[in-house]
Amino acid sequence: MNRFLILTIIFITLSTQIFANPKLQARTGILVDYHSDEILFELDPDSQIYPASMTKIMTAIVAFDLLKNNKLSLDDKFTISENAWRLSQAGYSSMFIMINDQVSVENLLRGIIVASGNDACVALAEGIAGSESNFADMMNEKAGEIGMTSTNFTNSSGINDPDNISTVKDIALMSKYLINNYPIYYELFAEKTFTWDRTGGEPIKQGNRNPLLYKNVGVDGVKTGYLAVEKYSLASSMKKNERRLIAVVSGFETKKSRSSESLKLLNWGFRNSNTFEISKKDETIFELDTWLGTNNKIKATTKDDYYITINKKDITHLTVSLQYSGPISAPVEKGTQIANLVVSKKNEKIKTLPLYAAEDLKKVNFFKSLITSLNYLIWGDV
Repeated sequence: MNRFLILTIIFITLSTQIFANPKLQARTGILVDYHSDEILFELDPDSQIYPASMTKIMTAIVAFDLLKNNKLSLDDKFTISENAWRLSQAGYSSMFIMINDQVSVENLLRGIIVASGNDACVALAEGIAGSESNFADMMNEKAGEIGMTSTNFTNSSGINDPDNISTVKDIALMSKYLINNYPIYYELFAEKTFTWDRTGGEPIKQGNRNPLLYKNVGVDGVKTGYLAVEKYSLASSMKKNERRLIAVVSGFETKKSRSSESLKLLNWGFRNSNTFEISKKDETIFELDTWLGTNNKIKATTKDDYYITINKKDITHLTVSLQYSGPISAPVEKGTQIANLVVSKKNEKIKTLPLYAAEDLKKVNFFKSLITSLNYLIWGDV
């Protein structure tokens, strides 16, 4: 008794126009759908780069991890060392902290994320780990946990070290981790200005270095970068309704091209593709027929969230099929795999997702089981 139930998803056709891949004026880049992890565009994505100030994404992540686990507080204050202060005097992006200042973690984070302060990076690193070297070890440990296989951090700011390396693919992975795991703290990356009430002078107000924040197009992060050897780079994320894309590109020749080309890539992704929620963990319910069960149906769910990203020209060819050998015979224990969800495009399978029983299904008593079986033999009705 095999059953193959076709559940065709009806989509609203938005556009079927095909756009050619964008030609970026950069050395390496990648565009990824946040929910489905589908790579929509790539240009030599595994090429080694110097991540420059995009390194500060990981600096923030290490701090956010400690905050999330109550091992650090936004109100905690760190004493500014001469080592940190010197960076504010060296011509780099700075928060402009002074020696022996007592600065809160919250202000240091804003100094790092909004003002891109290298001095704030060192101060935070020393305050958390005792030294920047120790902090770099924490950064690399976290990078390994995230799955960044081509990255090595040697400092907290990303400035001038040939061994501080990464790839745009790893930076995109790190950016997704940031957004997914620290949604509240991630809001700091959308702040356009930060004012530091510095010691011995007037307050300093600085704008966020991310140029796309000012265009009001849905970009809410994440971080710029610049080194003479790498030129200009940008990790950016744009959200439209519930959909989000992440772009990371490096090797722009100018600030202007960094802004315009990154925006072009993000807009291209939204124009040409759509992402659909196939199943939400423990929320999307599928009902399957049962045999000799106390209920005629059993509920099934996926153990993870599943999304599919597809080119808009292929939207009308996308189907989701519920596949199982059934009806499902009782008894069934909750958590048992009982079916598959098959995502197809033009009859070609894209993905097969396991479905698990969301509840226990008990078998009917012997008498009822006998009657049901006889009924089926006589009438063919289960």
